[in-house]
Amino acid sequence: MPSEKVPAAPSVRKRAPRKSAVAQIAPTPARFVEPEHRAGLIAEAAFFRAEKRGFSPGHEMEDWLAAESEVDAKLMSAKSGPRG
Repeated sequence: MPSEKVPAAPSVRKRAPRKSAVAQIAPTPARFVEPEHRAGLIAEAAFFRAEKRGFSPGHEMEDWLAAESEVDAKLMSAKSGPRG
C-alpha cells in the first residue's frame, strides 16, 4: 500500500516592521552642512582630543568617534535651538 504524503503546514512568514515616516525624515547633521565641512570639524575635534592626551598612539579611532559624536551633537543643537 503506498504511503500517503501529508501536505506540510504552510510556512508563515512574518514581515519586518516598516520604518515610521518620522525615522525616514529625521534630521541628520549631514543635512545641515556639507560633508567636507563636517569632516573638517571632526578632524579638528579629534586633533584636539589627541593633543590633550599628548598624542599617545593607539587611540585614533576612539578620538575620531568621540569627535564625530561631539560635532554631530553640536550641529543638531545649533539647528534645533531657538531661532531669532
